[in-house]
Formats: sequence, C-alpha cells, structure tokens
Amino acid sequence: MSTTINIVEIPKLADSKLLQDKAFINNEWVSAENGQTFEVDDPATGKAIRSVPDCSAADVKKAVDAAYKAFESWSQTTGKERHDLLRKLDAAILENQDDLANILTRENGKTFKESKGEIEYGSSFFEWFAEEAVRNYGKTIPCAIPNQRTFTISQPAGVVSIVTPWNFPMAMIARKVGAALAAGCTVVIKPASETPLSALAVCELAKRVGIPAGVINVTTSKENVKDVGTELATNPIVKKISFTGSTAVGKHLMSQASGTMKKVSMELGGNAPYIVFDDADIDAAVECAIPLKFSGTGQVCISGNRFYIHKDIYDEFATKLTKKVSDLKTGHGFAKDTSFGPLINDGAVEKVTKLLKDATDKGAQVKTGGQEANKRFFNPTVLTGMKDDMLITTDEIFGPVAALYSFDTEEEVIKRANNTPFGLAGYFYSRDIGRVWRVAEKIETGMVGVNTTEVNSANAPFGGVKESGLGIEGSYLGLDDYIVNKTIHMAL
Repeated sequence: MSTTINIVEIPKLADSKLLQDKAFINNEWVSAENGQTFEVDDPATGKAIRSVPDCSAADVKKAVDAAYKAFESWSQTTGKERHDLLRKLDAAILENQDDLANILTRENGKTFKESKGEIEYGSSFFEWFAEEAVRNYGKTIPCAIPNQRTFTISQPAGVVSIVTPWNFPMAMIARKVGAALAAGCTVVIKPASETPLSALAVCELAKRVGIPAGVINVTTSKENVKDVGTELATNPIVKKISFTGSTAVGKHLMSQASGTMKKVSMELGGNAPYIVFDDADIDAAVECAIPLKFSGTGQVCISGNRFYIHKDIYDEFATKLTKKVSDLKTGHGFAKDTSFGPLINDGAVEKVTKLLKDATDKGAQVKTGGQEANKRFFNPTVLTGMKDDMLITTDEIFGPVAALYSFDTEEEVIKRANNTPFGLAGYFYSRDIGRVWRVAEKIETGMVGVNTTEVNSANAPFGGVKESGLGIEGSYLGLDDYIVNKTIHMAL
C-alpha cells in the first residue's frame, strides 16, 4: 500500500548568506579549479537545492596548503585565545539555530525539530572543547637520574583532514572540528556529497566570528570523491585523518593513511543490540525504543539494530511497540505532524526493501508497516519472528525497521549480541543490579546504555571497539587524537 506524502512550503531563511554554494578555502568562497559542480537534492522531493563545486585533488591541495600556512600561527595561539573564538562560534550557531536547522532539514530530510536538536547538540561540542582548550595539561614525571628532570608538553598534531557523513551533517563536523581547533590544529573538511550545505553554513559563521583564514577549509565533491579522499589520506602535510562512515571506506582510508603514518581516528558502522530482560520495566523499554530506532529515519550509527526480547515478555513488548510505531507519521521534515522524514536516497530505500524481503522470505512477520510509503519515504516497520540467519542480523539496517528476536537465558543473549564484528553501542533493560553489572561488562561495545538510550553527549566519551573503529570523540579524552605528547628531558 502506498501513501501520498504532503509536500509543504519551505520556510525562508532569516539570513540568506548562510546558504552558500562555493567551497571554502582560506576564508574565501571559491569554485572548483575544474569548473565542475553537482546538485544537492532535497531527499523529500528530489528537487535541487543548490549546485556546489565538485572539487578535485588539486583543490584539496590548495586547502591543505592554506591550512598548513595557517597552522604556523594558529598552533602558537594560547588556549585562552582559542577558547574565546570557539565560544563565539558556539554563540553564533545558537543565534542562528533556526536557519541552520532549516538548511539541515532541506538537505538531509530529518524533521525540523530533530534538526534544531542536532544544531544544539553540535554546538555543545564547540562549547565543550572551548573549555578543554585551556586545560590541555602536560605532566611532570619523577626521574631516576638525580640531576635531571622529565616532563611532557602537549602540542597540536598539525593539519587534520576530516571526512564526515550525511546523517549528522552539522554535529559530526562540530564534534571533530571543535576538538581539532581547541588542540591548535587546522582542518580541511570533506562533507558528504548529500549534505555539504550545513558545513558551508558553519564556515560562514566561523569567518564572521574571526576564526583566522586557513584554519577551517571545506572542499565539496561528488564525482571526484575518490581522488579527493586519496589526497586527504595520503598528502604528507596532513598529520591526522578523522573519518565517520562505513567500515569498508574507513579501512580503505586507514590503509592509505598508513603510507605517511598519520594519526587516525575512525567512527565506523554499528550493529547495536537492544536487550530487554524479563525483569525490565517494559513500558520504559518500549518508550525508549521509539526514538532510538526511528530518529533520523533509523539512519543513525548507534540506532538499535537487533531487538532481543526475553521470551516471557516477547508478546507484550511486541504488542506495545507495534501500537506506538503504528501512530508514527512519515512526511516532509517541515510538516508539523511529521514523526520522521525520508530516507536519504533511492539506494537507501532499495537496501531496506532488500533486508525486509529477506526477513519475510525466511519467516519474519510484519506487525506494522513493511512497505515503501512513497518514493524515498518508508513506513515505520516492526518485524517479529526474527532468526539469526536473516540478513538484518548481520547488516546495519540504516532504516525505520525494528526487528524483534526472542531469547531465553542471559548467557545466550550475550553470546548472540556479541556475535558481530561491530561494537559501537549496545543497550539493555533490567532491574537486577547483579545482572546490570554482569551484562554491562560483557557486552562488547564501546558504549553501553543501561535502562537508557542516551549515550551521546559532549561530555561523555564516544567511540567503538572491534570493526566499529578506534579513537574517542567528545569528553575530556577528545583532544587526545589531535595532540602529540612531547617528552622533554632536562639536565640541571
């Protein structure tokens, strides 16, 4: 069954200069050297929003050179100077929150409410790392030699290449750029081709608040993305690469970066288990499952992928979840009654459809949803009767499908939850304090939510294990990947 999606009027921007259509190099808006462009589409309508430069490796080299020149002076600024500029950027972002959310909804498709939340969340990283910039301490180390002293100082790594995904086009940039700038690094950003406009809007604000030329650079690309990625990963001037995206691309970039021994941080794919034990607060587990699974149309790396429900409460959980999911409304991100918007592109719809068909062919039952609503819109779906041989068990869904598996024992579900090469986030619900400690320690993920799905904030470490990546973003640990510790031995 197909539903008609009402297309609404797009609100106008209060500040039209935030919607830019050029690359940003050395504080200048520039076209690609090759003159090529590509269109950025509204995923809800398929209509073009803007055409932006399809930059090549030559443009990236210019951006890297600009960042390297700026690094000479930016790396010598005090933590207080960097603090002040990052706080100004944070304030400017919040002052323009509605316009930035407008741009984000246009290019990504998520609801305006979600977009406003992302702007606030992303801005919190500029605030957080502004404060960390003045607390980047060294250490004095007791020395075994009587007339010698040993201590360390923290220095910025250098020019950083940053590659970000389309699902959080502002927040992923803020999380990386905030840390890099606080540490004294300069950056060259390659945003996703689907969502480059949010990155460019942040550049406009960075320029306005006085962040110096060359400190932040953005090169947009689509058809030339392979060459651009190679340049970012192999250019010897670049000393670190930070990437968020698929595991396959992350491995490729990491391999390329090894040629110049760059520092690397990777936030890659996930396959999050969501476990509900028989002693859990079922209503709370159902309530929290909704935003975890369906925010961003399910296109979130820490979204619940495999819902393991104890056999004694399976039917109750499935019934309650199905009722709530049935009330969700798919629609344009600017429509007031929309619960969530479209998938990002046609390929995303094809993937979700393929996974759904595989599951139903192998015996899964559709409790609600189960079909494309209209073009890139996909109805929110609940599947029961899931089995471990279905593709959804091993593949990241990245769509609005909640797949429910039944389990019997604690030992069994831990083994099944860990039976994946990925380990980004995991969640479980239980009121048994002993079980809480046991399961939290045994789940093989970088982050665990116990009776909560809120595992993502500027002050908490964010990162995965196994093939979900390496490195930490956010928190007091967030500067570590952007600094080098120099040890100094001094004779008296």
